[in-house]
Amino acid sequence: MSPSPRDLPPPPPPPHLRTWPDREALLADRDRAMGELGGRMLGGGRLGVFLLWLLLLEVGWGLVGAALVTFDEALDPLGAAVSVVLAGLGAGALLPAAYFQVAGVRRDLTARRLFVRWAALDRAPDRDARHRAAGPSLTWLLVSFALCAAGLGLCVAVPVSARPGTTTYAEVAYGVGAGFLLWLTGLAGAAKAVAHYRLAVRLLSPAPPAPRPAARPASSEHPPPA
Repeated sequence: MSPSPRDLPPPPPPPHLRTWPDREALLADRDRAMGELGGRMLGGGRLGVFLLWLLLLEVGWGLVGAALVTFDEALDPLGAAVSVVLAGLGAGALLPAAYFQVAGVRRDLTARRLFVRWAALDRAPDRDARHRAAGPSLTWLLVSFALCAAGLGLCVAVPVSARPGTTTYAEVAYGVGAGFLLWLTGLAGAAKAVAHYRLAVRLLSPAPPAPRPAARPASSEHPPPA
């Protein structure tokens, strides 16, 4: 389960309440907070939870799809009752998984806002290199790309391979729905990885040197008085 906002590091104190004895103390707290926030957003544990809720979503949709197929082929009240039971089990898996996926996105947004506030306190290129999280961002992006590709493949392959008179509408709906869940989840993961990396590069890159004032051309100087 994703951490609640109360489990995240607190925001930096406002300027009038800051009591760091020196810059090194500030940088140490900043580094600690940003490292924890980065792990909460892109760490291996967060990716595992992300995929776990996706798996539960697919299991729930699989039960709902089985209920649709069973109801479509039911010839007696017993078949209809079985489809109702399967639909109830599927909803019992789908609803919590969807809730926690959405809650995870909201917690990620909260962690992102905190990350921005801590990063804005100062710049420390030597410490900040690891907070750009290029490796974790790439991992999220590759996993998300695989999910999107698999989802789009299902959404296209299932209708194309359907045979009139053999494949039912319920079976097509089940396959397309499973692919759509994969595609939507992969899209969310890819957007998260790209957004974090762009944000980290913008906030944590070394500040460019201040431009030197241009020298006045010699021709613009007034000639000395005669």
